[in-house]
Amino acid sequence: MVAAIENGTVIDHIPAQKLFAVVNLLHLDQMTSAVTIGYNLPSEGMGTKSIIKMADKFFTDEELNQLAVVCPNLTLCIIRDYDIVEKRTVALPDELRGIVRCTNPKCITNNEPMLTHFHTAGPHTLRCHYCNTLVPLDKVELVPRKS
Repeated sequence: MVAAIENGTVIDHIPAQKLFAVVNLLHLDQMTSAVTIGYNLPSEGMGTKSIIKMADKFFTDEELNQLAVVCPNLTLCIIRDYDIVEKRTVALPDELRGIVRCTNPKCITNNEPMLTHFHTAGPHTLRCHYCNTLVPLDKVELVPRKS
C-alpha cells in the first residue's frame, strides 16, 4: 500500500521500459518532496506499467511536452486536498519548440543559436520545420532543460 498524497501529481500508464527515462527527464533525484515509484505493476491494457507519485509537484507545459515525446499517452492526475481535481491524457502536441534536437547535422538549428521547431508527422514521428528531416520518437534527443 502506498500513502495518498495531499497535493501533487500522479503519472500513470508509463510503459515499464520507459520508467527510468521519465525519472531522468524529470530529475526526480533532485526533488526534496516525497516521490513514490511503482515499477512493473500489472496492467490489463499494457501487461505491465509503471507509476510515479510526486508530492507538491505540478508540471509546466514544457515539461508535459517533454513527457509526451518520451511517453505519449500517459495519464496525469492532479491531486489537491487528497482528491483528483484533474485527470487527462498527455498527448504529443502538434508543434514542439525548443524540446527536441534535429538529427540532421546540416540543419540550421544545429549551426545557429535558435530554437528547434518540430511538427507531429504521425503518431510516432516528428518533422523538423526547417529541414523537413523526419525523426522517429524512439530516436529523439531532447534539448537539455535550463534549470
